[in-house]
Order: sequence, then structure tokens, then C-alpha cells
Amino acid sequence: MTHYPGNLFVVAAPSGAGKSSLVKALMQLDSRVQPSISHTTREPRGQEKHGREYFFVSAQDFQSLIEENAFLEWASVHDHLYGTSKKTIQERIAQGGDVILEIDFQGAVQIKKLFDNAVLIFILPPSLEELKARLERRGEDTAAVIEVRLQNAEKEMKQSKAFDFVIINEMFETALFDLKTIVHSQRLKFEAQRRARSDIFSALQIP
Repeated sequence: MTHYPGNLFVVAAPSGAGKSSLVKALMQLDSRVQPSISHTTREPRGQEKHGREYFFVSAQDFQSLIEENAFLEWASVHDHLYGTSKKTIQERIAQGGDVILEIDFQGAVQIKKLFDNAVLIFILPPSLEELKARLERRGEDTAAVIEVRLQNAEKEMKQSKAFDFVIINEMFETALFDLKTIVHSQRLKFEAQRRARSDIFSALQIP
């Protein structure tokens, strides 16, 4: 497996757990962390724009990208397809940048097989009742869709044991602090420091 000087953070969570809000807040505080924009076949929500939150593509175009082996990972989530560009990720971390991905747990597991130094982070809600309340407050889904999301959430949360870190998003500020701590701690690990500051390690004759 290839090691890169940059760090790859992979964040997964059931819908409504606050994953996107936490990642957005982290990037506002830490300019070294850059997002990876995924491709999806779903329609834009709210103020989302093509090329900013996602690359919105047709199912046919998505299938063509699969055949071209353009995705690092891809998965079907809530009847829509999502994929992460292999080229974009590799270029950024090869240049020493830190990249953060918001993806489904299926994709997270796939990425860990390709990048053994990827850091997997799972965001949990404090309870299913609170998760339901957040989905209802969001006002984007019908009651039927919310019920499907809750059923999926129960299955998804069982996969958190495959992740390196778990954050319970009960209080947003506390969860954000936890996320920042994970990112900073990863940068200080021996292998991460050796990859990022290879010149210093060589000068100090540390193999």
C-alpha cells in the first residue's frame, strides 16, 4: 500500500447525526483540512450547487465513471449513488494536504482497504429519539422518508465498531472539539510526522 505525506480523514454517520455541520465547522477553524467533493445522482437540496457540495450527475454518467474506474469508492445510499474521485484524493494527499471525506460507512470501509493510514471517524447521535427530532427539524424529508432513514440508521450505527474513532454528537461544541482533537492528534503520530516532515527526520538521522 502507498503512503502519502498528507492525512486522509473519513467521516461517516447516519443521516441527521450532524456530520456535515461538524465537518463544515472544522474546515472553518482549520484551513489545512480540505474537502473532497463527491459525485452523486441525487438532486441538489436547498442552496447546494454543482461543484461546491457535490458534482451532480446523471445515473448514466455515473455508470460511465464506474466503468472508467474513476472512483476511489462508490455506494448506493437511500436509492442514490455516491462516489469519490480517486484522482482528486491521491493528488491532494500526495502534495501533503489533509483531506476529509463525508461518506457512507460502506465507502469508508472500502477506502481503509486502499489507504491503510486513513483515519475513520463515526458520528453517533445521543439517541434514536433525538435523531428523529433532528430529521424532522431539518424539514427536508417526508415522514415516510424519515422512517426509512431511521431504519437505515440502526443498521449503519452497528458498523461504527469498524472505525478508529467514535464521536457522540450530543453537544455540538463538544463534538467539534473531539473532531479537532482527532485531526490534531493524527498529525502528531510518528508515521504522520515522518511523512509530513521527512526532511527533519532525515537530518536527525531517524529512519
